[in-house]
Amino acid sequence: MKVTNFMRNVSKRTYAVAAMALAAVVVPATLFAWGPTRATFTIAHPATYVTFNSITDNPNIGDERNFVGIRENNTSGLWQDSQAVQPGKEYVVRMYVHNNASANLGLVAQNVTASFNLPTTTAKSIQVQGFLRATNANPAEVYDHANFTASENFNLAVVPGSIKYYNNANGNGFSIPETVFTNSGAKLGYDKMDGNIPGCFQYDGYLTFIVKPQFAATPDFTMSKLVSKHGENKWVDTYAAQPGETVDYLLQYKNTGTTQQDNVTFHDKLPTNMTYVAGSTTYGNAKNPNGLKASDNITGAGINVGSYAPGANAWVIFSAKVAAKDALACGANTLHNVASVTPAGQNPKEDSADVTTTKDCAPEKVKACNTATGKIEEVEKGKENTAPYTTDLSKCAPKPEMVKACNTKTGQIEMVEKGKENTAPYTTDLSKCAPKPELVTACNLKTKKIEYNVDKSKIDNVNYTLDLDKCKETPKPEEIQVCRLDDKKVVVISKDEYNAHKDKYSTVLNDCASKPEMCPIPGKEMLPKDSADCKQASTVPAELPETGLGDSLVQLLGAGSMVGMASAFVASRRAMKQN
Repeated sequence: MKVTNFMRNVSKRTYAVAAMALAAVVVPATLFAWGPTRATFTIAHPATYVTFNSITDNPNIGDERNFVGIRENNTSGLWQDSQAVQPGKEYVVRMYVHNNASANLGLVAQNVTASFNLPTTTAKSIQVQGFLRATNANPAEVYDHANFTASENFNLAVVPGSIKYYNNANGNGFSIPETVFTNSGAKLGYDKMDGNIPGCFQYDGYLTFIVKPQFAATPDFTMSKLVSKHGENKWVDTYAAQPGETVDYLLQYKNTGTTQQDNVTFHDKLPTNMTYVAGSTTYGNAKNPNGLKASDNITGAGINVGSYAPGANAWVIFSAKVAAKDALACGANTLHNVASVTPAGQNPKEDSADVTTTKDCAPEKVKACNTATGKIEEVEKGKENTAPYTTDLSKCAPKPEMVKACNTKTGQIEMVEKGKENTAPYTTDLSKCAPKPELVTACNLKTKKIEYNVDKSKIDNVNYTLDLDKCKETPKPEEIQVCRLDDKKVVVISKDEYNAHKDKYSTVLNDCASKPEMCPIPGKEMLPKDSADCKQASTVPAELPETGLGDSLVQLLGAGSMVGMASAFVASRRAMKQN
């Protein structure tokens, strides 16, 4: 086959430096699993001397320095730097081989040898290292590694005849000797394994071998138990049967370990009210799928069904009968059946299946005290201590006859046990406990007076009432004196009447007084018309006025009197308006 086909889907990492266009770029080997640190190249700019696995943009594997990988055999997955292994599977280890010298230089690598360091230790992680050498290469040796891992200890065994070198000269692969696992290694080549490999992709190749992980033997097994209606083979964990019915039990075993298990023994322990049906046990396995007759020891010492390789299994079926109705307890019965399987040298494992059956019975009756009625009654068993019942029958003891008696200390009539009604402080003279009347404050509806200490029994709302407002006098409306404006009379009316008709009344009483007619003579308007000073003077006086002192005094006094009268009149008007 073409080597390029073998190389497809093998990249484990992205191209390390695919963007680099120039060769001779040095990357520290400590960053990866490979070594030593060396110059690197690209497809566009290959090496000018013999060197192996230093191109960083190989289109098939990416960075060639990562040239050792692992994957599961007969798969096409990616090659891995770390591979978790499982029992029973095989894995391929691959080494990529490529002389990076430019094809036009005709440089041939000489004495090319490959070797692997494959530890024979047992561990949870094993590292395989690959070394590639040539006497005229720079560097003379390159190396890389990959890891096998598991959750349990293991070691690796090489599959005989699996060491092959594939290239374009031999698609079926050259057989490589097991010296590849020694320090001296094994020679590689192109058309023959003579140690000579020319430069360029045409001459690259793959060295592979197959390993198988070997794990320590682990004994393990499973078992289960199921039940079915007799003869129906409908296996369940729980089956509802009738009293006296026959059922079938199935016990199953499987070797899930990695070693053979010998003297596998089945055992069953039937519960009370289940009886084994004699001669009903059969067992089967891959060799006897229809089953073989077995002894009746399944419920005793057990039955030995032989030895079983990893993955093998066996089964046992037998019948048992449910007890008759008379033997069962009333109500629901669960018959719990436990079985076990024990291979030689191992601890037994158990599983169970249940048969349920019901016995209908009239409920058993027991005596209990009904605390609500104080009577002893027959109740269903199980309810004798649920409210209102109790098994304390003393709580339903007959109560003594009770009679009325007067408690002379409290003045109250009480019920006391007969025979104690005339022992202090009790007496049968109930009049000594006659109730005292309850006294209240009430309104006497006839006298309209409030009375105190009225016997409450007199409250009849005819003679007496507790509504004290009924004895309150109705307040008289407030009255005021006003001037009625239409007839100018002073009258007394309620204040409410005045407020409702202020246009008809005035609180200024002088509004009802007759006003004097005033003097029409200019300059004398403030004088009453009938005053002497308001009279018109005659055109021709009868006599000339006297100008003596006496006349002057009289005139002065007269004028002062008029001024005083006018002032008094004005003051009285102001006072009336203020009222």
